[in-house]
Amino acid sequence: MKHTGGCHCGRVRFEVMAPANLEVDQCNCSICSKSGYLHLIVPSSRFTLLRGEDELICYTFNTGAARHYFCRHCGIKSYYVPRSNPDGFSVNARCLDIGSVASMSIKPFDGQNWEENAHSLAHLSQP
Repeated sequence: MKHTGGCHCGRVRFEVMAPANLEVDQCNCSICSKSGYLHLIVPSSRFTLLRGEDELICYTFNTGAARHYFCRHCGIKSYYVPRSNPDGFSVNARCLDIGSVASMSIKPFDGQNWEENAHSLAHLSQP
């Protein structure tokens, strides 16, 4: 089903195709734990940026492979391209609009030991 969402100020909007009953990952790495990010990783074919591309600032760190996109106005990262799934997108499930999610199951992911665990996410961006 189609879910919509975006940043806090509404300048960045997207849609993502995903089940009504979501399984998301809660990562304990430094950036995810500090921002409270809940990962809904999907193939790129299931994500569409509706508006706001020119409102985004990209942040990279460490290897520079992950591209974290923040709204330049409100500072919210509603989605990004993860290092674990460069062929997909990770949507912050907390940024989905109210009404389309029937349930959300949150699984812990050990991102503090990313190198040892990243392989367990690779299948999520496959069509």
